[in-house]
Amino acid sequence: MKNSVIKKHILIVDDDRDLSFIICDMLESYGYEVSCAADANGAYDMLSQNRYHLILLDINLPETTGFEVCRELRRVSSVPVIFASARTSETDRIMGFDIGGDDYLPKPYSMQELLARVNALIRRAYGFSEDEKIVVFGDISVNITSRTVLKKGQSISLSLREFDLLAYLCEHKNTAVAKDRLLSQVWGAFSLVEPSTLTVHIRWLREKLEDDPAKPRYIKTVYKVGYILEVGE
Repeated sequence: MKNSVIKKHILIVDDDRDLSFIICDMLESYGYEVSCAADANGAYDMLSQNRYHLILLDINLPETTGFEVCRELRRVSSVPVIFASARTSETDRIMGFDIGGDDYLPKPYSMQELLARVNALIRRAYGFSEDEKIVVFGDISVNITSRTVLKKGQSISLSLREFDLLAYLCEHKNTAVAKDRLLSQVWGAFSLVEPSTLTVHIRWLREKLEDDPAKPRYIKTVYKVGYILEVGE
């Protein structure tokens, strides 16, 4: 039985046209709209013309890498990114997460595993609830339900992982949360992500949300414990 999914637009960036065709055919059969680009320039052109809900991104691309594409993308968008690559070293996986990737799927992979990861990421990024959860502190408003963040009324772009981290801190506001717990809850209990990745994401959140990231007012470090989001009463 095919899964019932909300129709979303996915962009595949891979120079293996045969593989892209197979993936496209499979995802379309499960209700997704799919477009394909064979290189970075093609991807940039398509991203400038259409809105995509998820990007499946190969690392080894002609003339550049998927890492560079993701790095450029994160300057302007928080669209979920799944890296799919034959490069499976721990260094590559960590780099993929550090620059804003949301999942890393090593090649070769099964179509069912790819579909499961796509479905899961789509649910996490665009799922909804009838009761909105909104946390407000200072001039910042975090809508956990719609996954949007406003500062002084202006939209703030966060990567999927940045938002997951912020949302977890919001749900445990005014409570010190241990680093190990944040890594487990945000990246997964069996994730190979290093603690330094958490530090980097906290820094990125501060740079986007705090007026003075060097002297954070909200996202504070708790010595020898972890972090706390202080929002007052």
